[in-house]
Amino acid sequence: MTSLSSTPASADRTELGARVEAQMPRTLADLAEIVAIPSIADERVVDPAECVRAAEWVRDAFRAEGVPVDLELTPDGTYAVIGHRPGPPGSPTVLLYCHYDVQPILNETEWITPPFTLTERGGRLYGRGSADCKGNLVAHLTALRALREAAPGAGGPRAVPATLDGDSPYPVGLIVVAEGSEEQGRASLDRYAEANPELFRRADVMLIQDGGNAAHGLPTLTTTLRGAVDVIVTVSALEASVHSGMFGGAAPDPIAALVQMLATLRDEHGNVTVPGIAADQEWDGVCYEEAAFRTDAGMLDGTEILGSGGIAAQLWARPVITILGIDAPPVVGAVAAIQSRAAAKLNLRVPPGEDPAQLRDALVAHLHAVVPWGVHVETQAGELGYPFSADTSGPAFTLLSDALTEAYDGVTTVTSGQGGSIPLTTTLSKLNPGAEIMLLGVPDPESRIHSTNESVHPEEIRRIALGEALFLSRLGRG
Repeated sequence: MTSLSSTPASADRTELGARVEAQMPRTLADLAEIVAIPSIADERVVDPAECVRAAEWVRDAFRAEGVPVDLELTPDGTYAVIGHRPGPPGSPTVLLYCHYDVQPILNETEWITPPFTLTERGGRLYGRGSADCKGNLVAHLTALRALREAAPGAGGPRAVPATLDGDSPYPVGLIVVAEGSEEQGRASLDRYAEANPELFRRADVMLIQDGGNAAHGLPTLTTTLRGAVDVIVTVSALEASVHSGMFGGAAPDPIAALVQMLATLRDEHGNVTVPGIAADQEWDGVCYEEAAFRTDAGMLDGTEILGSGGIAAQLWARPVITILGIDAPPVVGAVAAIQSRAAAKLNLRVPPGEDPAQLRDALVAHLHAVVPWGVHVETQAGELGYPFSADTSGPAFTLLSDALTEAYDGVTTVTSGQGGSIPLTTTLSKLNPGAEIMLLGVPDPESRIHSTNESVHPEEIRRIALGEALFLSRLGRG
């Protein structure tokens, strides 16, 4: 899967590598500062003022590197940090994306160290957002600092004003976009971009740093993303809960009805079995070995890999319907009663090439078709997230792939899919179909993003920052 090159390091790799290395203490200090801000974009969990504080931190950090960013209010009430600095005459423009909001911490007791205190353990840095996506944010900053110091007349740290006066310290034009509610799936930045398309149409290349490496130390460009849509299904049968002894056996049980319906979504092998949703696609890129997957997923001994295809096909090329949650009484405190209603939240992942609206409609129709005992069913669907496939034939893709290979000391860059969703990529590709859009990032399978004990390896930050700096430098030179 990987190969090592014996080619000596290029002059710019040596120079920029030294600059990035020298920046790392500051980079990790920045990461500790931004991780300490609990920027969960859900007012039910965290005071929205925390997200504003994080946005202001991001704004100030990029302004300090000479990019005149501002806080832009997006339709859901959160702020994106957005700005544009033109490059030298005739140079291309690169959009640098990341997000500063993070997932909720889930069960705090499962965190070995405090989730909002960046903590080193075993060579990795633990904290919510350390990998997804604040590690990518500081990688952007590190790359820009290395390039700024290499600019003629840079004059050392903090020499670049956050204005457009004077020559650009960067070899390319820059558009910085740091989203404030990506993890909530509300597509707010998508709607902002659609209402303000001109800025996004200026970009020749877009680096979406919200991806990750297929393995620690393996530079990876993500070429496909699954789309997603959530569906809430509610089952009702009684006016109110009733005694399970007095009425059980004749009265319809909504929880049992819901369980029966959910059991029809997959076959005994774990394949999706909803009519109208194809589940036989194949993946022709890098493989995902079973032993590595079992370790990465934390599978217990004796548990089986699901699906009839290979692991890569199951993750990156096929749909899946995941039960995210069920509304029913918890075991502790449950009483001897038949409940009047039950509900489940389903997450449908949509493979590349498929229409999420059609798959959503197929899932909803199936849920209504399989309902037992005449119980009442209601469904509610969320925002549509469209799948994405990158064009890998452009010159920027090759340039970035080569830059990452050098940053990783000759480990050949690979391509992979990603089972997750970044709906913004599809929106951007529609607004600017001529731009090359590439996905990369600092997480690896050990990062446990969206789970407890999220972590990042500082070497991934260093190398991704170096690869980005090499890419921007060489792209500007033409």
